Amino acid sequence: MSDHIHILGICGTFMGGLALLAKDRGFTVTGSDRNIYPPMSTQLADSDIGLTDGYDAAQLEPAPDCVVVGNALSRGNAAVEAMLSAGLDYTSGPEWLARHVLRQRWVLAVSGTHGKTSTASMLAWILDFAGLDPGFLIGGVPVNFGVSARLGSGMYFVIEADEYDSAFFDKRSKFIHYRPSTLIINNLEYDHADIFPDLAAIENQFHHLVRCVPAPGAIIRGESDAIDRVLARGVWTPVHSITQHSASTYRDVSTEGCSWRLLSAQADQLEIRSPDGETARLSWQLVGDHNAWNATAAISAALHIGVPLKKCVEALSDFTGIKRRLELLGKPGGVAVYDDFAHHPTAIETTLAALRAAEPRGKLVAVVEPRSNTMRMGQHRDQLAPSAVAADHVLWFQPAELNWDLAAVVESHAGQRVFSDVEQIIETVTQLVEPGDSVVVMSNGGFDGLHDRLCERLAVGSPQ
Repeated sequence: MSDHIHILGICGTFMGGLALLAKDRGFTVTGSDRNIYPPMSTQLADSDIGLTDGYDAAQLEPAPDCVVVGNALSRGNAAVEAMLSAGLDYTSGPEWLARHVLRQRWVLAVSGTHGKTSTASMLAWILDFAGLDPGFLIGGVPVNFGVSARLGSGMYFVIEADEYDSAFFDKRSKFIHYRPSTLIINNLEYDHADIFPDLAAIENQFHHLVRCVPAPGAIIRGESDAIDRVLARGVWTPVHSITQHSASTYRDVSTEGCSWRLLSAQADQLEIRSPDGETARLSWQLVGDHNAWNATAAISAALHIGVPLKKCVEALSDFTGIKRRLELLGKPGGVAVYDDFAHHPTAIETTLAALRAAEPRGKLVAVVEPRSNTMRMGQHRDQLAPSAVAADHVLWFQPAELNWDLAAVVESHAGQRVFSDVEQIIETVTQLVEPGDSVVVMSNGGFDGLHDRLCERLAVGSPQ
């Protein structure tokens, strides 16, 4: 009989992916969460993983062999208290993953404030396209794979490496457990204000991560003063730098650098230059400078483990994106409706800039829910309105738990308004748009089903 693990907080992207990997490893897997919702609940149900809605103590009877505790749970939770009182074996998700999946694998970890999901998805697809059958665990669902996690039979494992803490009993960043041989640090800004007091505290965790990368590995880095400070504290591994070069001159910052330049205003055509000077042209479905950076980082990591540049570019030309990362949901009534995760002002800014460049003619309407912990705490309040200036209209949603005045921050900017009712947002959008326009819904949550409700409304026309 296989070991039974029970996962508390199973519907998060990380824990849900871990559940899929555990099932593939032969474990009996059950789990629970509050307000179980797709797409993760759908993936879990398709894999016949038993789900419990809520955290009642009875779900731990009969006792599992191990309880894997998500980092959203803490003391006072009924299931956590029952687990501790019964003396059950328990661990964090990152530690379980390191022990049962990552050991003896060559781990390629993708870290940074922005672009982790996209870069990790691109990298996993390149390795799969090259016939390496990688495992992966990604905080989103790459369209090319249709799942967020896969065990894989090859030696390589791609993981989205988050700096958030591991569990209520393990305050180390999750990525400390992964011990990568290839590490991407795309960028580094202040985030996760609920657990980090300042950027220096985050840099300290990245310094600990860098200490774990072996000398035969590689650190692939973007351009950032914060990354400079992290590496200045010590680095024991070759560093490869990602950079952009102008139309006429390459601007490599190290002999190991991989660089790119745009061949189109929409950034859907790039020229990539490898460290040895080889160049290849990439034409693909994605847009935006941020995706150019992500693609170059993924290519650099693949080059490091021996995938030829031309194979990398061929793979990405067939890459179709990630769900909830500027994902086109459809064009109801001739209006393009996109879904985007957008958890930080920088992410909002780069996404809207990319969409504006790709669709320069029609109106661009952004619907934004500032839902991340850092946004809800007001840490980025002064950056929110400026981050959205590329849109013609910005409709901000103020959730009830937001304890600061969003309107006071954004309504002095032309075209930006605040709403507290989702239905009112939907009605306003339908009045603003016409065929040829674009709407991007930006939230890292379900947004009360706004995406589907808006598409349905646009398909039948604006209410009279």
